[in-house]
Amino acid sequence: MSSTGTTDHEATGPRGARHERDAADRLLRAATRSGAHLIAEAASLVQGWAVLADPIAGAVYSTPAAAAADGVHAAAAPREHPHCTQRPAAGAVLVLAAAPTVPPGHACHVATTTAALLEVRGQRAAELRGEQMRLHTTLIRLLLAGHTAAVTETLGANRLTHVTVYRLSGVDLPTAHEVLWRAVRPSLAPYAGACTLMGRRDGELVVAELHRGGDDGRILRLVSRLSERQHLLAGMAGPLPLAEMPTAHSDAAAARHSATPDRRVVPADAVGASRLTPLLPIAPYARWAESVLRPLSPVHQHLLLVWLRTGSKPRAAAALGLSAGTVRARIRDLARLLGADLEDATVRAHLLLALRAPAPAPGDDSDSDNTRSRSGSSPPGPARLESLPDGLLDTEAVRTWAIGLVGGLEPHLRIALACWLRHHARTAPAAAELHVHRTTLAGWLTQCAEHLARNLADATVRAEIHLALTATRTGPDDPAALPRRGGRTYRRL
Repeated sequence: MSSTGTTDHEATGPRGARHERDAADRLLRAATRSGAHLIAEAASLVQGWAVLADPIAGAVYSTPAAAAADGVHAAAAPREHPHCTQRPAAGAVLVLAAAPTVPPGHACHVATTTAALLEVRGQRAAELRGEQMRLHTTLIRLLLAGHTAAVTETLGANRLTHVTVYRLSGVDLPTAHEVLWRAVRPSLAPYAGACTLMGRRDGELVVAELHRGGDDGRILRLVSRLSERQHLLAGMAGPLPLAEMPTAHSDAAAARHSATPDRRVVPADAVGASRLTPLLPIAPYARWAESVLRPLSPVHQHLLLVWLRTGSKPRAAAALGLSAGTVRARIRDLARLLGADLEDATVRAHLLLALRAPAPAPGDDSDSDNTRSRSGSSPPGPARLESLPDGLLDTEAVRTWAIGLVGGLEPHLRIALACWLRHHARTAPAAAELHVHRTTLAGWLTQCAEHLARNLADATVRAEIHLALTATRTGPDDPAALPRRGGRTYRRL
């Protein structure tokens, strides 16, 4: 940290000592009010500006507000701002820029005293932090249990109607929790129309921002910075009405399973966002999906969507807050309700396609009913998941998309990828069917991911690739057709 100047001769006399005592008294009185008042008093004493800069939150306090950017930049690059006085304070950096007429010794005294008072405030906050964190966790649990009125009454925030949820996972969550707590400075009293709750549950960090229907992006920016610095993966869902907190909570977990080191925060509305669905004819697509999903309630559809997005029943159970056995039993019941084998990779891909279809336009059903009545034909039976209606995927636009996605794959890579997808991304059974070593198959899958420029760990990406392979298939993609040259090796064509 840099510090300008040395003790001025005026500070050594009685008048200078009295002046420093007065400054310390002013800073102490300001510190008893709030950190913002303390920073404002420090800026006044040096007749310049003062900023408390946090590496995650940026400018925590700034006087005047216009100095925030300068303070953050000075804290990040102190050598470029030799005129500023800096001190570490409560996990952040205090930056003071004194007026030219202020003695350097006085500026150093103000900086040192302010930093010490910030440390005292930080230690006091740390003593209360454990209790506050437990209270936050309890309030999150109440929201998930549906006790929305009790939470808003506790917060005194009946006007907060919506919630945005973040679920973060990583190696050192306790440290990440403390860093984000310090950066967010959460309070149970709503500020600027919002209130942030955060707590650790089941090995992850949950952040719930309550607001009035739209957030200002502040928490998203902090979560993004924290994820980069602490190497976390995060999913985000919302804004949704407070009553739908459980839905936002599970959607955030499903989104987190699609996060990668290159994209550490994934919104739920981006999970399953498809380049394929905009290419499908809207009316027949929506009618088919509505017919397929007719036996399912919205709760059933949400469970299936979370399962398909996370890629496994244990992950879906963790996202939904249920046991793995419960999820397995419910999916078996839904398979019977749909009359389909949900363990089939093609059925799963079609089901995901149906779940993210647009709602049918008003009048579609009546138009089709009128057409059937004029023709005298009987209404068709319910659509099936095993096959898609004619004209849905067999269009020129879809073929062009599919060729652009999986075209150019060498035969052995295409066969291996198709086999691996049929086995739901399980390497061991796919390698056994291909009669190759698991290491060989893993290498081929790495080549496939590089060629496709897609994240094969994402279940929704795998479903889309499966559909693209189906749309471009000219043969059976049979493991028996894998090019070989004796034993378990293959021959490059």
